[in-house]
This record gives sequence, structure tokens and C-alpha cells, in this order.
Amino acid sequence: PSPSSTTTNPRAPPPYLESASLMSGTLESLSGLGEDGSSVGSDSEVNGVTARRTDKYGFLGGNQYSESGDKDIRLEVARQREMKWLEMFGNWDKWVKHRFQKIRCRKGIPSSLRSKAWQLLSNSQDLLDANPGKFEELEREPGEAKWLDIIEKDLHRQFPFHEMFAARGGHGQQDLYRILKAYTIYRPDEGYCQAQAPVAAVLLMHMPAEQAFWCLVQICERYLPGYYSAGLEAIQLDGEIFFSLLRRTCPMAYRHLKKFKIDPILYMTEWFMCIFSRTLPWSCVLRVWDMFFCEGVKIVFRVGLVLLKQMLGSVDKLRELQGMYETMERLRNISPDLLREDVLVQEIVVLPVTESLIERECTVQVRKWRESRGELTHQPGRRLNGTRAIHEQKRRASSISSGGSFSFLGGGGTPAPVRENRTRSADLTIDHLTSCPPSEAPPGHTHAGVHANV
Repeated sequence: PSPSSTTTNPRAPPPYLESASLMSGTLESLSGLGEDGSSVGSDSEVNGVTARRTDKYGFLGGNQYSESGDKDIRLEVARQREMKWLEMFGNWDKWVKHRFQKIRCRKGIPSSLRSKAWQLLSNSQDLLDANPGKFEELEREPGEAKWLDIIEKDLHRQFPFHEMFAARGGHGQQDLYRILKAYTIYRPDEGYCQAQAPVAAVLLMHMPAEQAFWCLVQICERYLPGYYSAGLEAIQLDGEIFFSLLRRTCPMAYRHLKKFKIDPILYMTEWFMCIFSRTLPWSCVLRVWDMFFCEGVKIVFRVGLVLLKQMLGSVDKLRELQGMYETMERLRNISPDLLREDVLVQEIVVLPVTESLIERECTVQVRKWRESRGELTHQPGRRLNGTRAIHEQKRRASSISSGGSFSFLGGGGTPAPVRENRTRSADLTIDHLTSCPPSEAPPGHTHAGVHANV
């Protein structure tokens, strides 16, 4: 029997969550590329079908394939940006503390340096350095069969048109399995959620498995705490926050969605949980991830709000959307014309949605949740809004571990590095300073059902 048929969840999510498909569109045909499609690097004939040359991102086809006519940065500009990033790498802590400039990430991180930049921005590099041999130790553990079976079934669904994952059983799928399995052992209280697979796959496109694992840990625990936990309360709560922010930023889109009773969870679940990796053209995905690692979850909110504004933000755009069905089709099939990289990034940058606005709205929505649905299963905790917040947490933790004290933190702090056997009291001290989306599942809580199969 499947895990969902053997496990009951006393706080099961609403029925519409059970039917929400995070993996829509992943079973696309490889158009005859066959088992060794990942090795095709130029125009060639495989099984009688002509396969296109891989694009500059490694895609062989599909919706995220980039045509050769895509705009490239001038060589001299690219070299200047590389030199600036290399200089920052050499004095990283000093740069973050004294000369932090979000514009560096907003302009786009040079592709040659993106791997190292993401690791430094997220502080996953410190986790890697502080936990030598930990990933290999997790790999040697057998893992729980209920998670491993689901993970194995999901491997071929992740970016099947990308050369790294096109071949069944290829090195990309093997590394993806290693990472996702290791996470279920590292965080047995969370296990596995299908939306983690595309996130881990994007990381693997840029860095080796061990580095990708620690980067995934930071995303799950610091950037998007609670998103991949049982019951999906965090994403539901963020859906309410998102809808309220939409009312402020684009009332026309808000009224349209409200008129047809289209709940946020029906369209923003995949956007947020997969960090738009399955929604946008690849050049846009990379720009969004650059800003996300730098500035935190507010970027995810901004991207979603910009997309809705572009799709539903005028009378002309709404004229052809006369019902729920037409609107959902538009939201599921975003026109490429709306997704020009330079325009999208500029709209994201100027949208006036700040961390403090999101946190204030979070407080309001948590109160409404408790009034209408009762207490949250997962206690709301503070997520870290990007590089500066993560660096500040690291500084506090370092001061505490060296004998300093921060009385306003309630006499404790999060230890550095984060290790598997860390205590929950240490986790809760800094992470729960303010009200924001739920972070962690209770110890020992298993959730094989809806959580793994949303």
C-alpha cells in the first residue's frame, strides 16, 4: 500500500491541497531522446528524431529551452562583474557587514561564479566546512523505505529536458537521489516533500552534491522554514499573506480572483515551494534565485505579485477571462511575452513590498488563522530575510559560543554550525523572535501521506 493509505494525519490539509499538483507538466515526453539523451551536446539524430543542440543552460528542449538569440551581456561588462565578485569573495564577511550592496545580485551573478556566490550568500559554505564527512555519513544510513520509494519515482520528473537529468539512472538523477535521501535522514521529522526535488535539482546544476545538500538545508531551514513540513501550513499561511498583499499592489487582480473564488493555494503553491524554477524562462529563474539568496523570501512574494499584475492587472487582460476555468488556464500557462528578463527583474526591484510589510501582514494572518482554524500545528517562527540576516545570526551565535551574551534574545542563540543533534531549545531562541510563517515539525512527527504526494 502507498504511504498515503497507511498514515492518517489528524490535521490533514483541506481537500483542495490534496489535489493540488506540484508536479504538473513534469511527465513531458522527451521526444525520442531516449535513455542517453543527456549525452547529446549538438544537433544529432537519436532514435530517428533530430535532437537540438543544448542551449547555454544545458536544456535540450521543453518550455525552458532558450533560443540562441537571447540577449547576452557584453564581454567587457561580464569581466568587470566577475572581478568585483572575486574581490568580494576575498573579503566576504567584511563585505557583508560593512559594504553590502543588493544591486550586485540584482544585476545578476556571473554564471562562472554563481555556485560559490549562492553558497556564501546562504552561508551553506560555513555548514559544509563545519560538518566534514557529515554528508557521506548520512549517505551510509539506510533511510526510511517510505521516503526512498517516493523519491525514486520522482527522479525522472525533474527537468527531463535538461542534459543532466534526461538519462534515467544517469549521474544527475543519482546525485539528486543522494541529496534527497540524505535530507530525510538529516531531518527525519520532515522527511521528503516533492517540491524539494526541483529545488535540489537547480542546485545540482550549479554545484556538486555535497555543496547542494547544505544549500538545500539552508533553504528549507532558514529561507523557507515550514514549507516542506507536514500539513503545509506555512505555504497556506503565506498564501493568505500573498492575497492580502495583492489587494494592496494590484486591486484589480485581487477583485478578479476573489470574484471567482480562486484561492491562492491553487496557483501559488508551485510558484513558492519550487521558487519559480518550474514557471519562468531559465534566464529569469537564475535572476530570481540570485536575488532570493541575497534578499530572502520577499523576492518570492514580489515575483508572484508581479506575475499576477502582468496577467490580470488591466481591463483588457481581464476581458477574455470570463470565469474560473479561463483564469486558471492563464495562471498555469504564462505567456512568454510577459516574461522578458529585463522587464521582470525591474518590476520585481521596484515593487514596494518590504520585509517589515510581510511580517506585519503575517502577524495579522496568524491571528485570523487562530480565530478561524485554531492553533497552528507548527509554531510560527522567524525566517531569515537573506544574507544580512543570516550573517547577523551567525555573528550572534559566534558571540554566544565564545562567552558573550545577548540578553534581548532571552539568554540563548542558535549554535553554529547547525548539526543534526542540535537541541530544539537552541533552534527556537532566535528563529522565534517574531511572528512569521511556521518553521519546524514537532520532534518525531511523521507524515508520509499528503506531504509527500502533494
